[in-house]
Amino acid sequence: MTTSATSGTGPADPTGPTENSMRRALKRARDGVALDVSEAAVLLQARGADLDALTASAARVRDAGLEAAGRPGVITYSKSVFVPLTRLCRDKCHYCTFVTVPGKLRRAGHGMFMSPDEVLDIARKGAALGCKEALITLGDKPEERWPEAREWLDAHGYDDTIAYVRAISIRILEETGLLPHLNPGVMTWTDFQRLKPVAPSMGMMLETTATRLWSEPGGPHHGSPDKEPAVRLRVLEDAGRSSVPFTSGILIGIGETYEERAESLFALRKVSRAYHGVQELIIQNFRAKPDTAMRGMPDAELDELVATVAVARHIMGPSACLQAPPNLVDAEYERLIGAGIDDWGGVSPLTIDHVNPERPWPQIDELAATSRAAGFELRERLCVYPEFVRRGEPWLDPRLRPHVAALADPETGLAREDAVVEGHAWQEPDEAFTATGRTDLHATIDTEGRTSDRRDDFDEVYGDWGALREAAAPGMAPERIDTDVRAALATAADDPTRLTDDEALALLHADGPALDALCSVADDVRRSVVGDDVTYIVTRNINFTNVCYTGCRFCAFAQRRTDADAYTLSLDQVADRAQQAWDVGAVEVCMQGGIHPDLPGTAYFDIARAVKARVPGMHVHAFSPMEVVNGATRTGMSIREWLTAAKEAGLDSVPGTAAEILDDEVRWILTKGKLPAATWIEVIETAHELGIRSSSTMMYGHVDQPRHWLGHLRTLAGIQQRTGGFTEFVTLPFIHTNAPVYLAGIARPGPTLRDNRAVTAMARLLLHPHIPNIQTSWVKLGTEGAAEMLRSGANDLGGTLMEETISRMAGSSYGSYKSVKDLIAVADAAGRPAKPRTTLYGPVPEERQRAARDSDGHLPELLPVLD
Repeated sequence: MTTSATSGTGPADPTGPTENSMRRALKRARDGVALDVSEAAVLLQARGADLDALTASAARVRDAGLEAAGRPGVITYSKSVFVPLTRLCRDKCHYCTFVTVPGKLRRAGHGMFMSPDEVLDIARKGAALGCKEALITLGDKPEERWPEAREWLDAHGYDDTIAYVRAISIRILEETGLLPHLNPGVMTWTDFQRLKPVAPSMGMMLETTATRLWSEPGGPHHGSPDKEPAVRLRVLEDAGRSSVPFTSGILIGIGETYEERAESLFALRKVSRAYHGVQELIIQNFRAKPDTAMRGMPDAELDELVATVAVARHIMGPSACLQAPPNLVDAEYERLIGAGIDDWGGVSPLTIDHVNPERPWPQIDELAATSRAAGFELRERLCVYPEFVRRGEPWLDPRLRPHVAALADPETGLAREDAVVEGHAWQEPDEAFTATGRTDLHATIDTEGRTSDRRDDFDEVYGDWGALREAAAPGMAPERIDTDVRAALATAADDPTRLTDDEALALLHADGPALDALCSVADDVRRSVVGDDVTYIVTRNINFTNVCYTGCRFCAFAQRRTDADAYTLSLDQVADRAQQAWDVGAVEVCMQGGIHPDLPGTAYFDIARAVKARVPGMHVHAFSPMEVVNGATRTGMSIREWLTAAKEAGLDSVPGTAAEILDDEVRWILTKGKLPAATWIEVIETAHELGIRSSSTMMYGHVDQPRHWLGHLRTLAGIQQRTGGFTEFVTLPFIHTNAPVYLAGIARPGPTLRDNRAVTAMARLLLHPHIPNIQTSWVKLGTEGAAEMLRSGANDLGGTLMEETISRMAGSSYGSYKSVKDLIAVADAAGRPAKPRTTLYGPVPEERQRAARDSDGHLPELLPVLD
């Protein structure tokens, strides 16, 4: 163990801060002025009278927050049981006694994991004592280190540890009534989707952002892959993106400097402000344990803890919920209250603290008396904090609402004193596929428009706009010089597959005559690959619901269930629309919807079956990768299993939407909670492996740059080379008018004509010869714009659509449908013949062509909207 990593509880300058710097920092704290990292580091060293002054101002901040929250003078705790689901872990933290090895478990007569019966026995006993929280704690990914853990999971039918956590959480809910609070360690975005429906809250300590404590030999986290600070911060962000009420905090006294400790607090504040999802911040003091590598490390002193609590209160602000574990101090509870905490955390009348087994919980009556002596009333809360209980969606999954409601006071969100803790069925909501809301939006969007330009929860559902502005990508990169463009044009004309990234980037910036030349080269490649035919498809869009809480900041389609423009179609209405489309010559229905919290994961199967039952010959092109992941996580199936079941239900192909830009730098600005780029790729490649073809897309012209377009197109080309499953590439210019990210002043107002031409041309060149079909969007560009793209490398016009609400809700002015004659006219404007196609770009049966000719490809009650 190196001295630099672990000597002392605060290895700062031994001389400490100057008197002047301390006085200045205390004044700023007292006056409520924002602190910076250096000032916070100074205050962490306050002692004596300086510490008294610091805690006094921190207490005032806390009191103001409690007053604003409607619970002045209240300090909370959660009555819980501690469930150590497994003590196996792949990490090797140098201070931990919780983790053990398989041999020790066997010798003690224990399994590699607690059995369901063991877990439920603890939970039932806790329920009988009035406990309402089951704190499920376990080691990180034990199956990746220990074969015995993998064998146990396989023998009991679980794909991984997270699958067991999900299953046991459901049993706890159903058989005992306790609410699971999950601490499974580092989780992925997909893990959050799997676990959110079974637990009202989750947690993971950040511990520290001091990378050296992880990376340097002898550091407390060295050899522990899950303790890398960047990884843990990513978990916190994924929790926020997934709208999971999340507990985190820092561990003090493990060798960090005061500045590093302050940086950790500021990192937590940044995540909290960005997503508003950090429900509780724990300040935990290090206590040395025998038989560990850090047994000789001194405990964090009480003054260290008190000062850190007070500084955390000043940094996090009045609305933060701040906890210090009461069993890690020796009855000095009043000092922690005086420093600004407002919560004691989980306290169990039944189980020990398995992480700190040598430190017993205080009696609840003792905590109440101590709190009362300090002027506070002790009140019980649930594992999910009152603010999130009252907020409801999107923070609480609908399947958990009955379980939380059974235990929560509807007025305060705290625990009900008279609550009976008993199990309730965990199941999908009953109201799925009841027609509700503005179900005529597909027609009236063109005549009446939308009710308002934004949804009612605009200021909440997307995260913090101020934090987002700081993270937004910079503007367009400078133009490349003409000589670069000329050289790149020569390469493109000779062999587009030889374009380097530098050459491609130069062409993506082309303008004027160079842009004209680029489009001409792309058009020549188009002609040589697919000929002059402009293809189109007679299809109907069916957006079965627009209720969604994912928080995509570019999307003006999504609504809260109570918004005036919200709607959900019934299965009969979906089938009726498919039948209507078939009657006028359609060969495809394209079906996508919002991530409605009440729709079960099997809803997508029901939709596909409903269409196939009514119109067996209709091609079902449906469900974006985001919907696939939603369906899979809600049903507890893998992506492969879910897609296989969807295919059996009637799914023929999937739209490659939800891609936006396959670069998380841009993606996390565009969307709060949508799937990461890697997960989109996983879904698409899995679909292709199963024989389910897909389109591919790119939405551009918002906060992106040409380098992002290049990376996106290269990624798609790589997927196609591996799978061959893409049918086409669709350019999707960003419609800005009603997009939240534009209304908030972050995105630019869509792409320019130059951008559209360059993207279309470069898609043709960069995807050659792997993806032969390049589609342009008349919905977003209008007929003249679409014709221009046909001269820039595109060969496909997409569909008649018959109805379209997503772009129209965003502010597109080009209507919701085109007749066959309309699309032929666009091809004529480009000087090319038009040809109908199927989804997979095959020939259309004569019977379908005849039906389309007779109806002109649109529903009789719909009148075309002119450009």
